[in-house]
Amino acid sequence: MPSRAEVAALPSRAAVAAMIDHTLLAPEATTAEVAALVDEARELGVFAVCVSPAMLPLRTGGPVLATVAGFPSGKHHSLVKGAEARLAVDQGAAEVDMVIDVGAALAGEYGAVLADILTVREALGDRALLKVIIESAVLPDDAIVEVCRAAERAGADFVKTSTGFHPAGGASVHAVRLMAETVGGRLGVKASGGIRTAAAAAELIAAGATRLGLSKSRAVLDGFPA
Repeated sequence: MPSRAEVAALPSRAAVAAMIDHTLLAPEATTAEVAALVDEARELGVFAVCVSPAMLPLRTGGPVLATVAGFPSGKHHSLVKGAEARLAVDQGAAEVDMVIDVGAALAGEYGAVLADILTVREALGDRALLKVIIESAVLPDDAIVEVCRAAERAGADFVKTSTGFHPAGGASVHAVRLMAETVGGRLGVKASGGIRTAAAAAELIAAGATRLGLSKSRAVLDGFPA
């Protein structure tokens, strides 16, 4: 049980809700489950809902509509990612979370990573916010830094830790801190993947996360003071 002082130091439930992308990206997700996600998002007061592009168009009744491109592997041609992102925006998405080619990053091919992100940025123009998923659990620290720099040069709005589907794992405090230090407040930092408790969310926020991708939003929010 946290002490009274520890509880007082936590962000409020409403403040954390305003940072959450309430997410359902499971391949077996149904339209009924997505509708339930949207209803829960409105009830919880979260910032956004994030669903697969095949679920668009979708009325959210308040929360921002986000989707993904090149998900979850990133091993799609850049033009395909761009076309997927552009179609999603045509269907109402206001934010797109794209996956980089992680293999290119591991090989030190940062020019290719930059070109990949830039293709999606150009496909979106200024019509939507772009988040770049770097799959941080797979990358060494130097690659995390270089990919974040490439995302900034390409005009991304956020860097994001993880898809939540890679066996190497999801968000970590270390990766979020490194990403936040690299982008220096010029880009947002989204922590996503494996965040299931208020304690984990609070640690990631303290490390520099400005957005959280959660599938268990209610359980996380219940751990924050009203």
